[in-house]
Amino acid sequence: MDISYLKKLIRILEKSNVGEIEVEEEGLRIRISKNSLNNIVAVSQPAAVTTHAAPAPASPSAQPAETVPPTAPALPEIKYHEINSPIVGTVYRAPAPDADPYVEVGQIVQKGTVLCIVEAMKLMNEIESDMAGRIVKIMVENGQPVEYNQTLFLIEPV
Repeated sequence: MDISYLKKLIRILEKSNVGEIEVEEEGLRIRISKNSLNNIVAVSQPAAVTTHAAPAPASPSAQPAETVPPTAPALPEIKYHEINSPIVGTVYRAPAPDADPYVEVGQIVQKGTVLCIVEAMKLMNEIESDMAGRIVKIMVENGQPVEYNQTLFLIEPV
C-alpha cells in the first residue's frame, strides 16, 4: 500500500459520517478511525492510522477482503449528562417501600431535584440532579448495590 492511497482513505473518512474504515490488502490490514472527545458534544479528531501485519492468503486465488460501506448513514452521536453515585451503597428509587419513585424516565427535573437515595452504613444520602433536564434512562434498579462513581441516571439537557 502506498502513502497516497492511505491519504485518500483518510480524506474519505474525514468527509463521511463513518467512524472507522478497515482495509486488508497485500497481506496488510489498515484500520483508520476517528476519535471523539468531550462528554457533551462529540468532536472529531484527525484520523489515526494503525497497521497490523496479517497472514498471507491461503491460496493464490484468494482475494483480499474489501471494505463494504455501511448501508445506512451513521446517526449523530448524542451524549447525555451522567448522574453518578458519590458513594458505595444501596440505591433506593423511592423514599419508602410503598411510595412512588422520586423520578421516572421522561420526567423533566430541575437542578436540586432528588433523584434517589443511596444508603451507606445506615445513612440515607439524597442524590440530587446537578442540572435541569429530562431523565432519559435509569441505569439502576431499586435495592441494587452501587459502586463509587457508577452511573445512576442519564439526563438530556433542556
